[in-house]
Amino acid sequence: MSGPDKNLNLYIRGMKPSATVAINERSDALRADGRDIIKFGLGQSPFPVPEIVVQALRDHAHEKDYLPVKGLRTLRDAVADFHARRDGIEGRTGDDVLVGPGSKELLFLLQLVFYGDLVIPAPAWVSYAPQARIIGRTVRMVPTDPNDGWRLQPERLAQLCEEDEGRPRILVLNYPSNPTGLSFDASQLHAIATIARKHQLVVVSDEIYGEVHHKGAHVSLARFYPEGTIISAGLSKWCGAGGWRIGTFFFPPEMRWLLDAMATAASETYTSVCAPIQYASVRAFESGPEIESYLSASRRVLHALGRWCATTLRSAGIGVDDPDGAFYLFPDFEPLRAHLEGKGVRTAEQLCSALLEETGVAILPGTDFGRPHGELTCRLAYVDFDGARAIQDADTALDFEWMKAHCPKVIDGIERMVRFVSN
Repeated sequence: MSGPDKNLNLYIRGMKPSATVAINERSDALRADGRDIIKFGLGQSPFPVPEIVVQALRDHAHEKDYLPVKGLRTLRDAVADFHARRDGIEGRTGDDVLVGPGSKELLFLLQLVFYGDLVIPAPAWVSYAPQARIIGRTVRMVPTDPNDGWRLQPERLAQLCEEDEGRPRILVLNYPSNPTGLSFDASQLHAIATIARKHQLVVVSDEIYGEVHHKGAHVSLARFYPEGTIISAGLSKWCGAGGWRIGTFFFPPEMRWLLDAMATAASETYTSVCAPIQYASVRAFESGPEIESYLSASRRVLHALGRWCATTLRSAGIGVDDPDGAFYLFPDFEPLRAHLEGKGVRTAEQLCSALLEETGVAILPGTDFGRPHGELTCRLAYVDFDGARAIQDADTALDFEWMKAHCPKVIDGIERMVRFVSN
């Protein structure tokens, strides 16, 4: 006799929870049981929401009315101004902005209303492909190579597009990247934009980590393909406000029809985003000296810590690049395969399981990010530290002694990984 799951949507049946959410909950449960766990699984900003933005939330806690589906007009205007200042995207207004309960939900709505394949480089963030499969869309993974820094290569994108010329497609390009921490320079973006324009792709440039480029040098793809690029952003990563659940899509005027369609779907689902959060977010997008100081300090910390982590892992024979931004590394243990097989480790899943059980370090296998089964790649988020204390003391030399004092769990976790592969 078949069970009750026979009535589940076929696209949902057998689907597992988001890998990043699952590893975080498992890590918390192990800690609650008394285990000494280093949490490198969930990519949550370690830094607090800037006090000036928190105060804005306090000031607007009384706001209780439903706001417009597309978002508070003042906020939409602030987002448009933000992209004009940061990305040089002029000539647009709040009419080109859609506010949602996280950029994750906005991406889901986009795939719901736009009938087309989803194209993503592999590795890619864990939820892109599952969202498409929930809706019943085709997912096309574009392979990347560690020798190219896991970056999408224009010729591979062109090859995929030429397989079925004219087919509607959404390309999602996330940079600085989750899971690699790497980014693109202007020439690389220009080459990708040329292919996207030729094949009339709808591009979602997921720039949620743009403000966390370690040198403050983020460049938007929309500079090179303005008519076809939607910039996805929000406050979760650069403003420490993941739990606030607010994201933004910034559309070209030529795609107003798509914005309107998404707003229609939003009106029948979440209706509008939490009012106090929207009012407070205006202050974040307006920026100012306090926020610029906050960003400068957080970038310095992540830059120093990320480079130390990468250098230390490389010293043990693990392949990994220094990150350009965000707070991720994508270590490749393939050079140590023969040694790890002696430990009974032949896949990334086995590697992550062994690390958690034997060292207490929680990371995720590359397969969760679209890499082939059997490949020994993993993702780690070096965020298990007190970000408030770190940025408060970031106006000094961020040397190893500083990192040991301010980021002890991260230092300990990386050293545990090195000992594991070295023994």
